[in-house]
Amino acid sequence: MSISVVIITKNAERTLATCLDGLKWASEVIILDNGSDDQTPQIASSKGAKFHISDWHGFGPQKNLVIDLAVSQWILSVDSDEFVTPELAAEIIRTVGSKPEEDIFELSRISSYCGREMRHSDWFPDYVPRLFRKGKARFSDSLVHERLVFESKPKRLINHLIHDSFHSPHEVLEKMNRYSSLGAQQLAQSGRGSSLLTAVLHGLGAFLKTYVIKAGFLDGVEGFMLAVSNAEGAYYKYVKLYYLNKQKL
Repeated sequence: MSISVVIITKNAERTLATCLDGLKWASEVIILDNGSDDQTPQIASSKGAKFHISDWHGFGPQKNLVIDLAVSQWILSVDSDEFVTPELAAEIIRTVGSKPEEDIFELSRISSYCGREMRHSDWFPDYVPRLFRKGKARFSDSLVHERLVFESKPKRLINHLIHDSFHSPHEVLEKMNRYSSLGAQQLAQSGRGSSLLTAVLHGLGAFLKTYVIKAGFLDGVEGFMLAVSNAEGAYYKYVKLYYLNKQKL
């Protein structure tokens, strides 16, 4: 059976080549780009991926658009900073080739933060549904923190998907700013309110959850850094929501 791999990108030159090198086994690799101005288009072309360009509609809608471009019976959705290992590739091919009854499969993802693989901090174990039969799943329409929506019960694969999530403190700050803005917009659209106290409490709660409840302290220095960045992301999301709502008055 054929397998389409779908990816959305924006200035993904740092990780895209490694991502695509792990996907040579796929029937097709389709990229939907949001106006990259780095080497992303050239890398995609050199690796044989099908490259399309689209305006930005949010993470969920964007991933649904690229799904619609796929022609295979099975779809694997990955991010440009996620890498399919040879072991996982072999398991995916073997699973799909066995003509399974299941429509959805979860992958076990290992994420790194500033060079360290995180084994706690609510980042591990991390099972993400990414392999699915076409027509049996769609992403939510969320601007950020989208999720795959499906009806049937997923089955878990054994081998790992590697996620080079945050490569440096600079990238942490850049993504935190972008994601907190998108999160604030999403909350504003749903009619949520906010205040300075709300922002502080959400930030404190994010830190305690990551560092204490989910044992982030066992991930060393990077565990503390992740807890702080999660706290900042939550805090600024609700501060930005406060000002978005204030602008409406």
